[in-house]
Amino acid sequence: MKKTLLTCLVCCTVATAIAVHDKSASEKTPPGPSTEFVMQLKVKLGSAYTVGETPHGRRTAIPIAGGTFKGPRLRGTVLEGGADWQLAKGSRTELEAIYSIKTDDGVHIHVRNCGILYNGKDENGRPQFYFMTSPKFEAPENSKYAWLNNALFLCAPSFGEKFDGIVLNVWKVK
Repeated sequence: MKKTLLTCLVCCTVATAIAVHDKSASEKTPPGPSTEFVMQLKVKLGSAYTVGETPHGRRTAIPIAGGTFKGPRLRGTVLEGGADWQLAKGSRTELEAIYSIKTDDGVHIHVRNCGILYNGKDENGRPQFYFMTSPKFEAPENSKYAWLNNALFLCAPSFGEKFDGIVLNVWKVK
């Protein structure tokens, strides 16, 4: 009887320890992804125009008039002809910039950069400014830039830069 009781006690203790360990392990926040800097774009902008209030919000277009980009693995020019299409409703603006870049060795890459600009208040009523986008790249599969096709990217503006346009920093999510 003592042996059976001791076996039950050991089993219960082990089961409790496992349950406590599993619970504490599941309550821990997993580590976030790391990032790698890819490039900084200095984008020249044309004159913005608005379609006005639509059923979805205020539609504005900002033409892309050129620019440059530079990073550890690529550099070149931002081609004229794209635009940043914005849809604003209240303090939130959805952004969708579609344009092309050309590397200094002659490779064209299509860019579609979507995101959010929020200039309102947080849950405690304090002013909040948020501006992040996620560019998607389409590079030729047979080029040395094909790695851009197979990753997620984050983009945030730089403020305080002495540049007549917008400065955007891009990171690859690893």
